Amino acid sequence: MFHTHWTRPLPLAGLGVLLALAGAPATALAGAPLQPHRAVYDLGLTDSAAAAGMATVRGRMVYEFTGNACEGYSISFRFVTQMADESGGTRVTDLQTSSFEEPAGKSFQFLSKTFINQQLSEETRGRAERTPQAIAIDLKKPKDHAVTLAGSALFPTEHLMTLLERARGGETIFVADLFDGSETGEKIYGTTAVIGPRREGAGDVGRDDPAAVGAIGAGAHWPVTISYFDESKGDGGEGTPIYQLSFLLYDNGVSRRLVLDYGDFELRGNLVELTPMQASACDR
Repeated sequence: MFHTHWTRPLPLAGLGVLLALAGAPATALAGAPLQPHRAVYDLGLTDSAAAAGMATVRGRMVYEFTGNACEGYSISFRFVTQMADESGGTRVTDLQTSSFEEPAGKSFQFLSKTFINQQLSEETRGRAERTPQAIAIDLKKPKDHAVTLAGSALFPTEHLMTLLERARGGETIFVADLFDGSETGEKIYGTTAVIGPRREGAGDVGRDDPAAVGAIGAGAHWPVTISYFDESKGDGGEGTPIYQLSFLLYDNGVSRRLVLDYGDFELRGNLVELTPMQASACDR
């Protein structure tokens, strides 16, 4: 039997490949500028997932990030998986998302579509705008209505920039609330990031493609694990995370060596292609 959370849109924050700079404070710009790029990852079960009662999972994740710090950044993301259980049942899930975040985190536009066996299963579309004490959301899909979420949750690019700033400063824990428009577009996640020791150079290639790793560059990078919590349960991030994401985060915002832990199984994402793009001109 397939678990419904296998098709749930993943939060964008924490995956450095899914985020980009959007007019961050000067202190966050002290490191290398983030690299516009297109990254491709092959997906499969980790070795530890053999006991989860699953026959096979394979797929591909493609991410493209463009824009500049003056006008904001656009992200296009596709996550396709084919899953088979031990009884022979199969399911192909195709998650397609796009987003745009204005500079300094003023607003965040998001669109997400999930197809199961080529049939549209879920669609979320809306715009979130920051107010002094809340986030005001104008949703168009799955239904047209307005929502206000109290608190000071970060948008995805803000979350990434703050995470990089903390890593550069030698901090090991980063706790923040996150709004990324996933699921029905009405949810705030609690996140706790554990940041490992700073490393220099490209690092061990491992299962990633050597040419793709070489294209990242030999800058500083950190092993990071982010746990995501459902804030609607009111546990304040103290309960069991709904999933965890581990990866190597480079100073230019590129990530590799991905592991997505859903609790009952894990997916590994191997970087197989990286295409750097020319950074857009910025007048500021």
